[in-house]
Amino acid sequence: MTDLSVNVNAIAMLRNRRDLPWPSVVGLSRLALDAGAHGITVHPRPDERHIRGTDVTALIAMIRTEYPGREFNIEGYPDERFLRLVEAARPDQATFVPDDPAQATSDHGFDVAAARALLDPAIARMKAIGVRVSLFLDADPALAQAAAATGAERIELYTGPYGGAVDAATRAQRLDDLRRTADAARAAGLGVNAGHDLTLENLPALKQAIPDLKEVSIGHALTADALAFGMAETVRRYLRAAN
Repeated sequence: MTDLSVNVNAIAMLRNRRDLPWPSVVGLSRLALDAGAHGITVHPRPDERHIRGTDVTALIAMIRTEYPGREFNIEGYPDERFLRLVEAARPDQATFVPDDPAQATSDHGFDVAAARALLDPAIARMKAIGVRVSLFLDADPALAQAAAATGAERIELYTGPYGGAVDAATRAQRLDDLRRTADAARAAGLGVNAGHDLTLENLPALKQAIPDLKEVSIGHALTADALAFGMAETVRRYLRAAN
């Protein structure tokens, strides 16, 4: 079974257009969890342009008290600010992403070998508090062994090039790249997550290519679909697409 983690950054970004408390990040996360989502993902950035520190506090309190067994995943660049946030929140998973604070969204994975001086102590800190670590990686089988050597438990495949492919041949090649990287990660003892530009249309083929996919984290398309179908029905549709 592949878990669905709903990324609520886009909900927070919409709320932040006004100095008002709606749409409610916690309220819509609760609707997603009530509909069967396995977890919630956030990617707080230093300027708090979408998820705020107060959202992290409120979400972890809600999940721990109302939805024991569901997961909270915090994504971000593993600098000191981010690591302290994770240590305070104690999520189930920390996904390390190599993005610059000024980026609009993540658009590449780690060069693991070049980032070992950053990753190794950060992963050790997460292990010390019992937080699972996933590394955001491009679709490149050669990265799997290096990722495993850091002590991370999982990788998250960057699926943007697959999700953004407009012609069938390119899409098929990108999907095969993801499949081969997942195979290499599995052989290295890593679990495989995936995220970025996944939709109701392209998710089933990804799951067919990687049947043991542990988790998909989906925000942009899911939030857009929720405008048409409502949050609960949208979550149900993504759960069917992922399994």
